Amino acid sequence: MSTVVETIKEQIESNSILLYMKGTPKFPQCGFSSQAAQALMACGERFAFVNILENPEIRAELPKYANWPTFPQLWVKGELIGGCDIIVEMAQTGELQTLVKGAADDAPEAE
Repeated sequence: MSTVVETIKEQIESNSILLYMKGTPKFPQCGFSSQAAQALMACGERFAFVNILENPEIRAELPKYANWPTFPQLWVKGELIGGCDIIVEMAQTGELQTLVKGAADDAPEAE
């Protein structure tokens, strides 16, 4: 049986752009997750997401694993980028688009 932490590590390692959020990008369940998802979608690249409301064990463990207490959390290429404020700020300066495009370019193509 895999542990929650192993699941989290696997999700982060197997998705170059990953957003842990409340709800889904199309149906966010909180304003911060909505802003984060919209900023990411505006970058025009595909990204993975985990709805923490449907995964209470991830919701409980991820803040400890990441040492980041809140959601959403954006992970790019295995690194925690940050939450809503950081994502929105990076989107405004253009950093987010650069980061996401770079990660998407490095992502293996799906067969």
